[in-house]
Amino acid sequence: MNLSFIKDSAYEMFVTLIYILNFSAVIHLIFREKRDTQTTMAWILILLTIPAVGFVLYITFGHGISKDNMFKIKEEEDRILKDNIVNTHAKLECDNSLDPSLLANKDIIYALANSNYAHYSTNNSVDIYEKPKEFFDSLLDELKKAKEYINIQFYIFKDDDIGNKVIDILLEKLDEGVEVRLLYDAVGSRLFSDKSIAKLKKAGVKVGCFFPSFMKIVNFNLNYRNHRKIVVIDGNVGFVGGNNVGDEYLGKDPKFGYWRDTHLKLTGECVRDLNIRFMLDWRFTTQENLDMDKYFIQKNTMVPTETSCDNVGVQIVSSGPDITELDEIKYGYMKMIQGAKKYLYIQSPYFILDKTLVDILRVACLSGVDVRIMIPSKPDHPFVYWASYSYAGELLKFGAKLYTYDENAFLHAKTIVIDDTICSIGTANMDIRSFELNFEVNAFMYSPEVAKKQKKIFENDILKSKEITLDIYNSRSNIVRIKQSISRLLSPVL
Repeated sequence: MNLSFIKDSAYEMFVTLIYILNFSAVIHLIFREKRDTQTTMAWILILLTIPAVGFVLYITFGHGISKDNMFKIKEEEDRILKDNIVNTHAKLECDNSLDPSLLANKDIIYALANSNYAHYSTNNSVDIYEKPKEFFDSLLDELKKAKEYINIQFYIFKDDDIGNKVIDILLEKLDEGVEVRLLYDAVGSRLFSDKSIAKLKKAGVKVGCFFPSFMKIVNFNLNYRNHRKIVVIDGNVGFVGGNNVGDEYLGKDPKFGYWRDTHLKLTGECVRDLNIRFMLDWRFTTQENLDMDKYFIQKNTMVPTETSCDNVGVQIVSSGPDITELDEIKYGYMKMIQGAKKYLYIQSPYFILDKTLVDILRVACLSGVDVRIMIPSKPDHPFVYWASYSYAGELLKFGAKLYTYDENAFLHAKTIVIDDTICSIGTANMDIRSFELNFEVNAFMYSPEVAKKQKKIFENDILKSKEITLDIYNSRSNIVRIKQSISRLLSPVL
């Protein structure tokens, strides 16, 4: 038999197989996954234009996840979560001491409570850390005070200098009889060494890996990451925000320079809600059968520090691809944007919007709201950066102001603040990935004091930023325009 004929036949069979697989993937996208139109069309375009590569990309980054197990585990916590919502509704209907500015934003609280079981509590205190060193100093100090348990979860956990400081404290507290749980994301924490993990497990630390990789190489859920950063100590103190555990967050990576991030320390009843979020993730990841009542008995909260803002209303809001019908944190952002009357300040390292968010921000600009957006001046992911620059730049012609943060630093903060009334700080970026693919958690805070403090932080950051005017944006080079066009086309799947 002719050798070339065999090669041609094999090639034809391979091409036919690829097209069959791609066609199957397209059918699955349209009829089974039911994603938004933008994302579906982007994946269809990739599958049809670069068939072989497109299919590999889709299998690696694009396919959905099975949600059955997540829901079964969450059903066990229904009693706690539903009790929270009953308490929230009762508080909003019956508490006559609520701040007038809060009463004007009850619709946001209701929306988050009804879509996310997000309990609203008022007896809270908040510290905002705008410098990573301040956050890590506070974290290490509070970890050393632990008496009963430590629940710690990060997207990225490295056993470098700062990571080993955390590990040493965890081991010390374990020797003192403190119960320690550490949860990390398999992909984000791929540099977390097996040696350190084994040392922690051997000592008695309970360690969980979210969506683990096969031999640390292949991950069948690569596109769905647990991006949350949560620490809860004794049910009294909690941390949530943008920092992960790694030396680069302390400005030790010359590629990024100074790292500008925002993190919160919380005390009060909201820590209980943050702990529930950790427990849900922990039980799904490890299947450990926890006695939930042991951790959620009402505790006396710690005395707030002098720099805290007392009696802060807080909702802990989480979101993730486990509930495809809802984008809870996105809904919170949308309600804040809709509710803004005077100003709206947004910081996000990634700014990739769907049509709904583009339209709602345009309306805010046209309504006379002072809309200001701050993104980094340098990319950590080039396609994401140019797509962010494109979406943010588009709003300039509607009256928004755009700032790129200090070119010698990297802006990683995820903050939104409006009208000296409401502020949201957490792990969710203003982008499609955070809203639809990542598991995220934010604190929505209803407090003039907290909002004014975050507003002041934003205004100080402006002093280190370059304002991108409409003239500057329109004068960008053709190369930049091409980068933006390609990145924007791919933005639904970035």
